[in-house]
Amino acid sequence: MADPVHSVREIREIERVFLPDADPPLMERAGRAAARDALLITADRPGPTLVLCGPGNNGGDGFVLARELRRAGREVVVVFAADPARLPEDAARARAAYFDAGGETVAALPAPPPAGWVLVVDALFGIGLQRALEGQYAAWIDAIAALPITTPVLAIDVPSGLDADTGRRLGPCVRASHTATFIAHKPGLLTLDGPDYCGEIFLHTLDLDAASAVRPSAWRIERELFAAHLQPRAKNSHKGLYGDACVLGGAPGMVGAALLAARAALHLGAGRVYACLLDPDAPRVDPAQPELMLRPAAALPPSASAIAAGPGLGTSDEAARLLREVIALEAALVLDADALNLVSQAPELAAAVAKRQAATVLTPHPAETARLLATDTAAVQANRVEAALELARKFAACVVLKGCGSIVAAPDGRWFVNDTGNPGMSSAAMGDVLSGIALALLAQGWPAEAALLAAVHLHGAAADRLAAGGVGPIGLTAGETIAAARALFNEWIAAKHD
Repeated sequence: MADPVHSVREIREIERVFLPDADPPLMERAGRAAARDALLITADRPGPTLVLCGPGNNGGDGFVLARELRRAGREVVVVFAADPARLPEDAARARAAYFDAGGETVAALPAPPPAGWVLVVDALFGIGLQRALEGQYAAWIDAIAALPITTPVLAIDVPSGLDADTGRRLGPCVRASHTATFIAHKPGLLTLDGPDYCGEIFLHTLDLDAASAVRPSAWRIERELFAAHLQPRAKNSHKGLYGDACVLGGAPGMVGAALLAARAALHLGAGRVYACLLDPDAPRVDPAQPELMLRPAAALPPSASAIAAGPGLGTSDEAARLLREVIALEAALVLDADALNLVSQAPELAAAVAKRQAATVLTPHPAETARLLATDTAAVQANRVEAALELARKFAACVVLKGCGSIVAAPDGRWFVNDTGNPGMSSAAMGDVLSGIALALLAQGWPAEAALLAAVHLHGAAADRLAAGGVGPIGLTAGETIAAARALFNEWIAAKHD
């Protein structure tokens, strides 16, 4: 099964269900699991580990970890400056057990040893933090940031200073190289600032059947979510079985966007691909991809089983007229770029999209999302999950809010977060290629949700493969991801049917 993702509220409910009868207690399980991670990170490297324990249950996890590291023969320095009398009950017990095992604490952050810390453990604040840290704790975070970049930092549950629900930095924030998180993934670890501050994530379910307490409504995108549609082709087949895909776009100066989307659709298996271009001076053949059928925008093929409107579309009156036409068609529809901008400007177009019966997919970036929701980009980024869900509800469509940790939302309230991709995708026309991939899958009869999940995951994975092979990440181009996506897609199908 794909890994579920739970909000802080849901994690609290899961804890409420299991906490009373947990043996060993959940804090013991969490601290021991994180200690195993700490030993794995440091391996046989000698030297002291610095553990920063906060005033709540996150600090209690840190005391358990410190006790376990001492038991393993490791040198540990624990910093704790809170009032012990105000610790929560479980954290107080963990602290007492640490002292009973011979441990001790210091109240001020010590200078690093000559050879440096072998590991720093952030057990300051957990998933409940909702404010910017100040004073002493902020200074400690600044001190961690000043350590050599080679010093590994293990955050307990969530890096201190990161909103576990949204991925927003609340202020000073620990930048961890590793994060040991418990029970389930939290949204904030996987989107916005989370991936930059969490590093490698170790998930520990603590042997809990969380789904029995709270049924998940969110998941990390993994292949199994769309694996049923990864089917090899019959030997007795022809292009007519794989759909007619159409890209509507390519206004003057932006023909390349439409061509890239069309090339992506062709490489991902659409039977025939049309590029319907608004530029009156557009070429009638794509020399790099002569298999594409280029024609004027007004000559939309009636056979189209799926249409992607938006790549290089522009916002002219003609673009709006053509968009109105394709929204009214029964073909599956991908709306991207200027198509989304036109919809945000025209309530009648928005209403028409919401009333569609055929599959509809929206692929906005944060600024486009803000226009569609009549808000600003900062508000969208402040809660990416809720913004994506609101769009999906408003337009009765499957939506991907692109960005670090892209959020895919369904109209029924379920959502998914993607963790493939890399900063090399911060490059022109990447969104056009994504639209083309989704278009190809829709043209071949994939349902909207599966097509969008696969397209988002595949596109990011293709970029990751290129970067791993030395193509980027800096300077990676959208066009380079097309062939990589094709190769990976075929590999996925072959692996499923070996």
